[in-house]
Amino acid sequence: MAVLLSTAGVAHAGDKPLYQPAPGWVLAAPAVDVTKLDDAAPVLQIFDQQQRLEDGQVSVYFESAIRIASPQMLTQSGTLPLQWDPAKGDLVVHKVQILRAGERVDLLAKGARFNVIQREQKLEQFALDGMLTATMALEGLRVGDVVDIAFSITRKDPVLGKDVMSVVPMVPAPTKLGFGRVRLLWKDGVPLAWRDYSGGVFGSADRKGPEPKLIAGGYRELTLPLPTPKPAELPDDAPARYKPLPMLELSSYADWAALSRAMAPFYRSEGAIPAGSPLAAEVARIAAASNDPRTRTAMALRLVQDQVRYLFRGMDNGNYRPQAPADTWNLRYGDCKAKTLLLVSLLRALGIEAEPALVSSGLGDLVESRLPSPGAFDHVIVRATVAGKTLWLDGTQGGSRVEDLDDVPPFRTALPIRAGGAGLEAMPMRPPARPAQQVSVTLDATAGVEFPQLYTIRIVYSGAMAEALRGARSQIDKDKLAEFLDPQISAVLGTHSTYDQKMEDDAAGGTVTLTAAGVAYQDWNYDRGRLRQTLDTTAQGLTFAPNRARPAWRTIPAVNGQVSDVWVERRWQLADGGNGYTLEGQQTLPATLAGMQLSRKVTLGDGWLSLQDRTTTGLQEVPAAQIPAARAEVARVKANPLRLVAPADRPARWVALAAARSNPRLKPIFDAYAKAIAVKPDDADGYTNRAWFYETLYDRQGAIADLSKAIELAPTADTLMRRARAYYALRQDDKALADVQAALELEPESDDATGFLATLTRDQGKMDEARGLIQARIDQGGEKKLGWQTTLADLLAEGGQVSAAVAVLDEAIAAAPGNAALLNSRCWIRATHNLAIDQALKDCTSGVELSRSSAAVLDSRAMVYFRMGRLDAALTDLDAALLDSPEQAASLYMRGVIGRRTKAKDADAYLAAARMIEPRIDERFGRYGIKP
Repeated sequence: MAVLLSTAGVAHAGDKPLYQPAPGWVLAAPAVDVTKLDDAAPVLQIFDQQQRLEDGQVSVYFESAIRIASPQMLTQSGTLPLQWDPAKGDLVVHKVQILRAGERVDLLAKGARFNVIQREQKLEQFALDGMLTATMALEGLRVGDVVDIAFSITRKDPVLGKDVMSVVPMVPAPTKLGFGRVRLLWKDGVPLAWRDYSGGVFGSADRKGPEPKLIAGGYRELTLPLPTPKPAELPDDAPARYKPLPMLELSSYADWAALSRAMAPFYRSEGAIPAGSPLAAEVARIAAASNDPRTRTAMALRLVQDQVRYLFRGMDNGNYRPQAPADTWNLRYGDCKAKTLLLVSLLRALGIEAEPALVSSGLGDLVESRLPSPGAFDHVIVRATVAGKTLWLDGTQGGSRVEDLDDVPPFRTALPIRAGGAGLEAMPMRPPARPAQQVSVTLDATAGVEFPQLYTIRIVYSGAMAEALRGARSQIDKDKLAEFLDPQISAVLGTHSTYDQKMEDDAAGGTVTLTAAGVAYQDWNYDRGRLRQTLDTTAQGLTFAPNRARPAWRTIPAVNGQVSDVWVERRWQLADGGNGYTLEGQQTLPATLAGMQLSRKVTLGDGWLSLQDRTTTGLQEVPAAQIPAARAEVARVKANPLRLVAPADRPARWVALAAARSNPRLKPIFDAYAKAIAVKPDDADGYTNRAWFYETLYDRQGAIADLSKAIELAPTADTLMRRARAYYALRQDDKALADVQAALELEPESDDATGFLATLTRDQGKMDEARGLIQARIDQGGEKKLGWQTTLADLLAEGGQVSAAVAVLDEAIAAAPGNAALLNSRCWIRATHNLAIDQALKDCTSGVELSRSSAAVLDSRAMVYFRMGRLDAALTDLDAALLDSPEQAASLYMRGVIGRRTKAKDADAYLAAARMIEPRIDERFGRYGIKP
């Protein structure tokens, strides 16, 4: 309906609806028999579209009959809206009826009329289109009624002269219709072309389908039934030209050159800039500033972009006719037509070859398969020639400067407007001279791999985004700036804490710059005995998986992503002057990959690592024959991302943590957290972020202070549980219990809180109550059952009920015999309580073989070897466990215990590290009868 109404109007304009019988050329649709309708009947009983095109006029008749099938439809359909453009014609209402069993209510006969209540409803879209909206309240409408309405709208646009064009909305299956039809009439001998883009069998590009027949009055008639066949499915990544549009198009233009010639008279620039006028002064100013054509072009483009605001004027037949350049300059507003004519006039006055060019903002290369018609386009830009180069200039955009002149807007196809006519011209896509978004990040990682890093970030926007930010700057306060900027930072750095956010406008450069500082987090992981950090967000973000398995799809190329161009530079200042750091993985990227353009530059030296990546997408498509190779190449690049490898001889993390607790090099990090909190003192996240840092340093008192503030501001179960564990480590069990109970009030199903509550309850001597908490979860069954059985076994064993604990695990292992976690749990319980050591060894060895991450089970087997007196074997497993999990407190503790027995010099250091990580570890191992 929206498409239909937007393409219609009449020669005799009126600002009120008319009420007349249907025109004589219209064929009536079959009447709706309401008595035969049931709940399965189509909601849309009639969808009848008829058009007559003659002598430059398009007459559109439309009838719809809609069954009110539900109370929701009753609410939505209680008011009937119709819209038309009075500058082009009248809205003529033929009937408005309500059909129900045994009754036909003729609302027009009863005196009901439409009221004109609205105009310029698109002002928020910067448009004055002159459309009027008429509404009628359908009084007495009931569920089960059928609303039958018929009206006509015609159009005769003086700009188009005797040529005609029209668009007919098509309804494809699986939509159900009681009766559906498209009927088209035009004079015999008129060269009218038609084409159906809905993907059905009618009117395809090769004109297959029913042929128009000659009827009385010398008209050709084409009738198509609706709904049309369901379009064939297409892959989502198919180019636009392959995708169906739910419409049929008609046009009398012979070819694109005819359309080009027809539009040329409206874009004449002769006399557009009168001598002595304000515009002539602007031409003189630009000419005096530079003799260079590119500089002049850039100055003229900037003048049009910056000094004339955008406002569409479709009133008074302004859809295709631009307003005069002098008017545009005096009013200081204009739409794409007005801005283009103004820019063309300025450039020609400056001695630069320029002409208008029609483009489509959304259809791209689909324009090539359209019929020659003004309806194929919705935008007009400038095609200029400077020093033999074709430049595509868009006066409605903003921020363009001389370095941007060679950039090509993503319209792909243009029709130059020339007096002699022109054909369609391809617009070659290429990366812009300046990335639309340039991100520069400096990271201070000198505190070491164990700690957060300070960062400063600078994001420079140019083009449309810069103009949008510049236009909204007066309404962007600190909170809105943070709301906009935080996701941008997260895309580059992940989780972060930010302060000192600023926005700066460089009008001369056409850019807007956002800056911020804060704390970010390193993501180091142990792999093959070394700490490695993946830096390659570009490789990780690559996606390309076109599905061409269906035979009908095998020749369809693929597009990979929307048009985007981003340049990101990250520079790390490394700890210890960068000594011992190395790189592995992709230090270069393919120049083109799966339709993307990529570039990378990496340097490592003098204590700094620099990584620059630029990614441009949406400009190229991948031919069907190249899709398999492109997929393989993407997989290869993703499989070997760029990584930073930490020095091989760096001390264990717990060593650095122990030293850092009194190290002044952490002060800048704490200062940064304090600044982030000061920016938003009432935001709990600032406190929980700093509490995390305290937790990584095992500073429970510092963590408790920040967590308490966060809980005061916005309590959550997670924050309460974090504080509970800190209290427990400091032997403040009553406070820990209170926090666990408060967490369960917020989240009664919290697994973490339930398990911890059971531990605290057991420690109070209430084993039956504690066991009941866990047993209730076991009884719920499901995928968590095995985990809860492990929890119960640990609870019982720590409470001295070792046999019962082993029995629980025996039952679980019988149900899941290959579960490494269960085997490890039974091995640990037996080993710590010195029970069935031979069987414990078998469990642990099986667990090592089955486990992907073996640190926990190696720690358990080390306990078995300790019980067996095989201290060398125990040390071997402990060292292997610590290599994978260097802060596993139990492994550190046993490393110290064995070190004491073997007189190792580092025994006390291991014990101190274990106690730092788990302050109550002596109590736990004391229950096992193990002391240093």
